Amino acid sequence: MNKVIDIISQMRSLDGRFPKQEQKVADFILSQLEPASQMTQSDIAEVAGVSVATVNRFCQALGCEGFRDFKIRLAQSVAVSLQYLGGPGRADSESDQLVAQVFGALVESLNRVRPQLLASATHEAISLLAQARRISFMGVGGGSANVAREGANRFFRLGIPAEAHSDGYFQRMLASTLSDGDVVFAISASGQPTELLDSVAIARQYGAKTIALTKTGSALAKSADIAIEIDIPEDQDIYKPSASRLVFIAIVDVLAAGVARKRPELAKEYLRRIRTSLISLSDDVGPKPIGD
Repeated sequence: MNKVIDIISQMRSLDGRFPKQEQKVADFILSQLEPASQMTQSDIAEVAGVSVATVNRFCQALGCEGFRDFKIRLAQSVAVSLQYLGGPGRADSESDQLVAQVFGALVESLNRVRPQLLASATHEAISLLAQARRISFMGVGGGSANVAREGANRFFRLGIPAEAHSDGYFQRMLASTLSDGDVVFAISASGQPTELLDSVAIARQYGAKTIALTKTGSALAKSADIAIEIDIPEDQDIYKPSASRLVFIAIVDVLAAGVARKRPELAKEYLRRIRTSLISLSDDVGPKPIGD
């Protein structure tokens, strides 16, 4: 049987299809997920009104080796999932309140991070990026991968070949082709992904420089030539945008603006070319975002 990753979903998918006695166990555990994750096998058997052997058969029916394996998986799943298993949340979803909440969280996050940005690391990163022959932005997972794409989007406009990749295998292969003059820009809110750590190590081995935008003191921060380190807790409101993603994008914008000012004539020429290439798509020739 395949390894069970999400034991809660597994119980829900089989709910109503267990034998009568095992269904009693399922009914109790699904209704009391957090308390059940702390209970012994005999406690669950007693509360559900079944035998200890029935509890063990229930665990095996879910794909677990036994109760101990089930309890570990349940505790892990509950720890990760509990904030998502409640009701629909607060009812204060009027548009004006939502605007205040989301914008307020963004402003608070930016203000929290601003004093953490070391001028030395920022200046070093800008200088390195301004001289780069090629920049490879790398991130894994939804948030960091999206920031990597935004980084490539910002920097190619300045006349620096830039790309973004989120596939770990491709990152490693690409890193092995880099050399002096190339830059790997690794992005991670946790600073732990093996893919990024390996890619940074490989790129440095062949002479490329590396920049990390990541959590303070993380393994990724320690492995890069230049580390832009921030420590920002995620908002407990699960419906709000990820604080680290929004802050990371703002930092990328800071670096891009700094690089543009390091090479103003080149930056202006490439931005002019891009804007000119879009004239045929719009009659509006006034100031507007590059690429809309």
